[in-house]
Amino acid sequence: MEIIDKALEFEQRKHTFKTTSERIESSREVKDLILSLNAIYKEEKDPEIMDLMKRLTAIKQKIEKRLKGRP
Repeated sequence: MEIIDKALEFEQRKHTFKTTSERIESSREVKDLILSLNAIYKEEKDPEIMDLMKRLTAIKQKIEKRLKGRP
C-alpha cells in the first residue's frame, strides 16, 4: 500500500507554499494521489480509504482556492 503511505505523508506535510509553481505542483500531486486511491477503493470498498480521499480533497480545494485568487 505504497500509495496510501504517500497520501498519509502528503496529508501530514506542512502546506505553506511560497510560489504559484509550488501550489500547482502540490495540486497536481494530490490529484494523482486521489485518483490512485479511487482506483484502490473501487476494488476494496474500504471506508478508511474513502475518508482519506475526502481529507485530501479538502486540502486540494484549499490549494486551488488560493491559486484562483480573489476576483
